[in-house]
Amino acid sequence: MPIVQVEIIKGRTVEQKRQMAKQVTEAITKTLACPPEAVKIIIREMEKENYAEAGTLFVDK
Repeated sequence: MPIVQVEIIKGRTVEQKRQMAKQVTEAITKTLACPPEAVKIIIREMEKENYAEAGTLFVDK
């Protein structure tokens, strides 16, 4: 049973997350030869102030 964890910044729509889940599931079923029912996806959303890149908080960009 493949389990995928995706971490994203808050702000995506439910439809965007729905499409991502569909496409990630399709990619995994093709590459690992498993049924879609076996694929589990965990989406974790972060606030912009909880993510930094190159020393700068995302909220400050």
